[in-house]
Amino acid sequence: MRQIAGGTFAMGSERFYPEEAPVRPVRVDSFWIDEAPVTNREFARFVAATGHRTLAEIAPDPADYPGMPIEMAQPGSLVFERTAGPVDLEDFTRWWHFKFGADWRHPLGSGSTIDDLPDHPVVHIAYGDAEAYAAWVGKSLPTEAEWEYAARGGLEGVEFAWGDELAPEGRMLANYWQGAFPFANQLLDGWERTSPIGTYPPNGYGLFDMIGNVWEWTADWWSFPTVEKKKFKGACCVPANPRGGRERDSLDPCTPHVPIGRKVLKGGSHLCAPNYCQRYRPAARHAQPIDSSTSHIGFRCVLREKDRQ
Repeated sequence: MRQIAGGTFAMGSERFYPEEAPVRPVRVDSFWIDEAPVTNREFARFVAATGHRTLAEIAPDPADYPGMPIEMAQPGSLVFERTAGPVDLEDFTRWWHFKFGADWRHPLGSGSTIDDLPDHPVVHIAYGDAEAYAAWVGKSLPTEAEWEYAARGGLEGVEFAWGDELAPEGRMLANYWQGAFPFANQLLDGWERTSPIGTYPPNGYGLFDMIGNVWEWTADWWSFPTVEKKKFKGACCVPANPRGGRERDSLDPCTPHVPIGRKVLKGGSHLCAPNYCQRYRPAARHAQPIDSSTSHIGFRCVLREKDRQ
């Protein structure tokens, strides 16, 4: 883990997506954070010690999902598959497919393995799985503010974790999709999917893969920032260790019949691209139902100073 000294920073962005605005001052206390996302090797130790079964390994109960076809009541998870050509980028079903048998041990579905991926981030992790691992190692999941503060690596006023240019001098500094998503990955960095820890340079705090590779769970319920910048007239008005919204406010308004809360994901993944989901930035955020897992979601943990005493 790396120790992050507490401080105040400008959280959010006003240049990309509305859910990131406004930019507002936030203060966080000192904490420790995992140097990298939890890997397949590390998660395997957890499973061996506890017998934990991930959500993707448990068949869903049709009673929890009104209208779900009975044949879908099988263990599995969402797996990305590139398309043959350009598609409607509003229709994610063109590249996301629920595959029976897909889970952390079988990232591409039945028959696939992680035998050659011990140092890659573990994927197909639902929120409860990440929370269970964190509890096992005596840690916690980070708040959104802690995660973003750590991802910025001490830099202020820049959009990316390394500056204001995505690929300075053509250098690939994170694992994201190079080319036209979801069909033409140029593989300028050599990786089609996840990459091993240490493939890219660490940020200013010595942290790997805070940007790209896999999305990471945070402990905060999803909400849109509602603060007004005019409120902040001095240090006394800067929120300390802020938390997200309430569970009931995090529900997806597009599916009111499904009472599943959503947590905030941070960091983007290897599927973020210049033409789609430009969320390979510290300020970027995404709402993810806690009962879901995919082939590009992982996590890392934190340890707060008060928990070390």
